[in-house]
Amino acid sequence: VQLQASGGGLVQPGGSLRLSCQASGIIWSTFRMAVMGWYRQAPGKQRELVASITSDGLTNHADSVKGRFTISRDNAKRTAYLQMNSLKPEDTAVYYCNLKARSEYWGQGTQVTVSS
Repeated sequence: VQLQASGGGLVQPGGSLRLSCQASGIIWSTFRMAVMGWYRQAPGKQRELVASITSDGLTNHADSVKGRFTISRDNAKRTAYLQMNSLKPEDTAVYYCNLKARSEYWGQGTQVTVSS
C-alpha cells in the first residue's frame, strides 16, 4: 500500500489549502473499511493527530483545527482530503496521511507553510 499526499504549499495567514491523499496497492473493499487520518509535525514538536474519518464517515478533529479544517473521503477514488481554511502560522508543519486497516501505513508528507 502506498499513500501519495499532495496539495501542500506556501499560503498567507487566512488562506486555504486542500490536501489530498491517494491510496494505491489496496483493493476498494479494504480502503472502504479503513480509518483515514491526517497528522502533522512541526519542527521540534511531536507528530499530532489533526483529523480522522472512519469507514462510516464519522469524523474527529483536533480542538486546534475545529471549525477551520474538514476531513473527507471519496472511497471510489481511494482518496482522503483535508480542507484547511483560515490558516494560521501555527498550522505550519509537514502533514502526513495515515491509513489504518489490518496494518498501518503512512504517506510521505507534504509541507504546509503559513506565512506573510
